[in-house]
Amino acid sequence: MSANKEQAAETILGAIVAAVAVVFLVFAVTRAGTSQAAGGYELVARFQRVDGVAVGSDVRMSGVKVGAVSKVALDPETFYAKLTLTIDPSVKLPDDSSAKVASDGLLGGAYVSLDAGGSEAVLAPGSEILNTQGSIDLLSLLAAAAGGAGGGGGASATEGGTP
Repeated sequence: MSANKEQAAETILGAIVAAVAVVFLVFAVTRAGTSQAAGGYELVARFQRVDGVAVGSDVRMSGVKVGAVSKVALDPETFYAKLTLTIDPSVKLPDDSSAKVASDGLLGGAYVSLDAGGSEAVLAPGSEILNTQGSIDLLSLLAAAAGGAGGGGGASATEGGTP
């Protein structure tokens, strides 16, 4: 009889673990992609590079999260990255505001940083932020710095300059 009680206890414990797993799965599926999408308004921004930015990345002003990236696409005409940003409705951005791709550090993720302009007119939902700065490729920057560290700094006569 003891074996039957032990088997029943294991079955009940297994059923509880499975039920908890199903609850977490349902929660994850229903909350996926809704971190800031509900209740905000959308703005569009185009960048040359958006390395590290993905759907769900933060949109921040002065280090404070004010939204999230809701869509990342390639503009087929300009070949720029087109980001759709969902912004908290309490944040009203001047129409001369700027956006740039920034990173949390060398190993951190990327986010979109917004800087408010000085205009009194505000961006309407669906508007485009025209002043943008894409991400900086750190490897290319480090390679250029390492290549330029050899000294000299200027073009030599054999590189096409006038002797």
